[in-house]
Amino acid sequence: MTVSVPATSANLGPGFDSLGLAVNLRNIVEFHPSRFFSVSIKGEGESNPKLKGNNLFVSIFNEHYNRLTQKKQSFKFTFYNEIPMSRGLGSSSAVIVSAIASAHEAAGIRVSKRRILNHALVYESHPDNITPAVMGGFNAAMVEKNKVFSQKKHMPEYLKAVVVIPNKQMNTSKSRTLLPKSYSKENAIYNLSHTALTVAAFFNEDWEMLKLSTGDRFHQKLRMKLLPELFAVQKLAYDSGALMSTLSGSGSTFFSMAYDDDAELLAAKFKQKFPEFAVKVLDFDNNGLMIEK
Repeated sequence: MTVSVPATSANLGPGFDSLGLAVNLRNIVEFHPSRFFSVSIKGEGESNPKLKGNNLFVSIFNEHYNRLTQKKQSFKFTFYNEIPMSRGLGSSSAVIVSAIASAHEAAGIRVSKRRILNHALVYESHPDNITPAVMGGFNAAMVEKNKVFSQKKHMPEYLKAVVVIPNKQMNTSKSRTLLPKSYSKENAIYNLSHTALTVAAFFNEDWEMLKLSTGDRFHQKLRMKLLPELFAVQKLAYDSGALMSTLSGSGSTFFSMAYDDDAELLAAKFKQKFPEFAVKVLDFDNNGLMIEK
């Protein structure tokens, strides 16, 4: 059985903890019952031996499988990881979502994506990453009474994501400590209005509006100061015609959107100016969580 989950870019400027989208960079796990438990990792994280002994996926998988079946069973897991770890592309959300979905499939219980999403909320209290990881596309999401409520927009093929992935990780929990305990009324209104306009622009496909609407006063600049090169990344993106350019999640990846015809040129400029960073041109992912037997 194979379960795969896409990478995500969250916040998208002003949509702090509420907006996110999925890009076609996937973590895949294959598993089957086995006489002995085993974990094999290929790709991102394969050189980290701690991931085999202290694996978040296995912990969540066992918790749900044992709850669903009331029995213990050993499995062989093989992970094919494409999502960089601790880079703001939703690697933790991909692990959480795939573990919950895999446990239900292993138990022979098919549940809806919405149910999996609500289970994921137990491990990740902010819905901006887990929602597009499950649903795919662009999502506006909120939490009410321990449930995720969201709306999805299918992303068109003529748009591409251009991601700049620095060679430095950013820890989400640590970066949150940089943020203020409270915000002024002026800044709150600024982010509310910009978030509302960003959502409207996505759903109306008014892509030219995004450069204006994705301004932020809540988190981006404070987090970007941890890696000042990101200010230059954003400036180059806008100088080169990007439709939007925002910190991806809590960083360190920077996400830009461009028309198909412009994406490769933008990527080439990034590679030339930031040769030490990885640069990828990616399709958007509208499928989200995928399960195949």
